[in-house]
Amino acid sequence: MGDLKVGMDWAARLVGAARERQPERMDARERLVVTVTAAAFVLAVVALFALRPIERDIDPLLIAGLVVGYALLSSIEFEIGSIYAVPEAPLFVPLLFLVPLPFVPVIVALAFIVAQVPQYLRGELHPERWIYGLADAWFTIGPVAVIALFDLNDPHLADLPVFVLAFVAGFLTQAVLMLVLECAGRGGKVRDVLKLAAMGARIEASLWPIGIMAAVVASHDPWMLLGIAPLVWMLRVFSRERQQRYAAALELNRAYRGTVMLLADVVEAEDNYTADHCRSVVELVTAVADELGISPDERLELEFAALLHDVGKIAIPKEILNKPAALTPEEFEVMKTHTIEGQLLLDRVGGLLGRVGRIVRSCHERWDGKGYPDGLAGEEIPLAARIVFACDAFNAMTTTRPYREAMPVEEALDELRRNAGTQFDPWVVAALVRVVEHGLAEVRPTPAEAVRALFAEPPAPPQLRAAAEALPEAS
Repeated sequence: MGDLKVGMDWAARLVGAARERQPERMDARERLVVTVTAAAFVLAVVALFALRPIERDIDPLLIAGLVVGYALLSSIEFEIGSIYAVPEAPLFVPLLFLVPLPFVPVIVALAFIVAQVPQYLRGELHPERWIYGLADAWFTIGPVAVIALFDLNDPHLADLPVFVLAFVAGFLTQAVLMLVLECAGRGGKVRDVLKLAAMGARIEASLWPIGIMAAVVASHDPWMLLGIAPLVWMLRVFSRERQQRYAAALELNRAYRGTVMLLADVVEAEDNYTADHCRSVVELVTAVADELGISPDERLELEFAALLHDVGKIAIPKEILNKPAALTPEEFEVMKTHTIEGQLLLDRVGGLLGRVGRIVRSCHERWDGKGYPDGLAGEEIPLAARIVFACDAFNAMTTTRPYREAMPVEEALDELRRNAGTQFDPWVVAALVRVVEHGLAEVRPTPAEAVRALFAEPPAPPQLRAAAEALPEAS
């Protein structure tokens, strides 16, 4: 059900934030947006009852069974960043033909609310979040409207164009709903929400053909829906495995962050200036990454590289590192080895920090190939290293050192412009200049304690720790 290796850092962080948010009360902004969305859904259902005549038989036993069955199916959640996809198509599509159309949104909303009860009892979901059951059912309005428009009552495979249109209507309704809830309610980014919506649509699109075939069969005998039970069981297994894989990824990311904070403590113990300088470079790098539109998949490595680009200096003799004057050529050659020492240190950790180590090694390569340690040039240099190099140089120029005063910001920007195309990547310099001139980042060193605050995360929720502990140990 999707490859979690692609974009794992970005997606896993969103999943972790969502898991931590669910047991908590909604803030005023989220509560207002969800309440208004739920109220609008209720009005839409009322309008359906007013505009669409009840042309199909109402079987209370069938409706009760559909609510229970839909609740069981909707309890299967595939986490996708800050949202989740429910594999409901195998039952939702038949539902469009088994009950009067105005009943479809009501059944789905009731099923959503019922499905959340176990989460309330386990403390994984705050009780006031029940209202999401109404808001999340908005996606039903689009397909119901399409089926009503074409007055489709007896489904056949020849009606495939209508089914496709119903799927598209459901996707568009769901995408708008996500934009409202995630962007207006939680301050999410439109680009991220649309990306998540597209990922969810892939899951739904793969299941709609099954739903169509189930609808054709069940329209004549609703008991035939029991045939999807093995599929439901398989989806539940896949969902559980996906949750455990995310739990493991979150625990691994948390371990990486702990290692980063430990290394930051070591750097601080060796040299307070280096620790403060690295924190300031992180601020600049983050703003430049925003300006350049760096993808979320690359952000974690970039931020870690910004913080750890000077970690190799712990291997440099203190008399050189803390010398209150310019270095001699021999001393500078020793200082230049800190990039290699940094890579070696991070290679010992491996994994994500091993990849960060390769960036750290290149953080003093020049655009014209005259940098060190490998003499890389142009786009041979990793983009993350080019960004860190420019931000590192700007911060160094605007910071007071024992052997010289800080350079005024405007002079430092002029220096960057003069060396764009020789020392620095011109594209990166242009972005950094915009960031500084528009005040998008604070240009000042900050206390070293802020390093830990930047990368610290709250403890994992109990259910996340339990899921991670349930994973089999690596052989």
